[in-house]
Amino acid sequence: MKARFELKFDSVVTENVTKGVRHMARRFDITGAGSVPLTAWEYAAEPSEPTQPSPGPSRPADPPGVLLLHGLMGRASHWAATARRLAPRYRAVALDQRGHGGSGKPEGPYSREAYVSDAESAIEQLRLGPAVLIGHSMGALTAWQLAARRPDLVSAVVICDMRASALGEQSQRTWETWFNAWPLPFPTLAAARRWFAQDDPWLERPRPTRGDFFADVMTEGPDGWRPAFAHRHMLRSREAWALDSHWEQLAQVRCPALVVRGWEGELGRAEAQEMVRVLPHGSYAEIPDAGHLVPWDQPEAWCEALEHFLAEVAGTARI
Repeated sequence: MKARFELKFDSVVTENVTKGVRHMARRFDITGAGSVPLTAWEYAAEPSEPTQPSPGPSRPADPPGVLLLHGLMGRASHWAATARRLAPRYRAVALDQRGHGGSGKPEGPYSREAYVSDAESAIEQLRLGPAVLIGHSMGALTAWQLAARRPDLVSAVVICDMRASALGEQSQRTWETWFNAWPLPFPTLAAARRWFAQDDPWLERPRPTRGDFFADVMTEGPDGWRPAFAHRHMLRSREAWALDSHWEQLAQVRCPALVVRGWEGELGRAEAQEMVRVLPHGSYAEIPDAGHLVPWDQPEAWCEALEHFLAEVAGTARI
């Protein structure tokens, strides 16, 4: 039996500390698996957008729902630009997953079951279903696992730069070593941005977008800037999927699915194309000049691929 919940929301303005960008969003406090408190954000279109000609159909009275799921170490606000792009035609909600952002940070569990159940609860409590699930990295895995388990809640899935193959124990040890190398606390936010963009010895070349991405998950404390998550929680979250393969669940996704990879991302072309082949209704998009952070490295190309897929899904639904 699922826990009872009380849905609360506030209209607030969120601010991206990295670039000083302010976004209008409505905050919802919901309840995840094991009564973990979760925070979700529904984004509105830019204030100027209603006065401009719309490139597509206007937003319906009861718009279809979209749930955006960030990856490991991410947060809901990372999806602000994508959510605002979708807001004129969809009800676009981004979730701070357990251990991340403004959601609860229990000592556990950080299992696949917990993450998938949290997303399931978000769709049900916010009445988004059947929803389009858009996930990056770990969030993409959550999306397709939920689509396989609850096809009644999911109308389509977007899988951005997430592998279906197991990564192995050595990969997990490498991540633990990398976490231990973070020079915490950072004296300033600019120092954090610089380290992740260019000074991190794990980087092959400078990536300014990566610096912005990580600066946005930093919080200021008495001794400086630290991430808004615990490394031990991230390692437990990653261990829950890195040591296993997920092809079987991928094959169980019956709704339309888009696999997106960046040319320099973690998902290789051969594996991405095999994922498309395994998916009963899979399609594929590649984004040039993008790494793992595809939606932030190339936001316009990402949104164009996303909108093209969603238009095809909407057209199929009308037939």
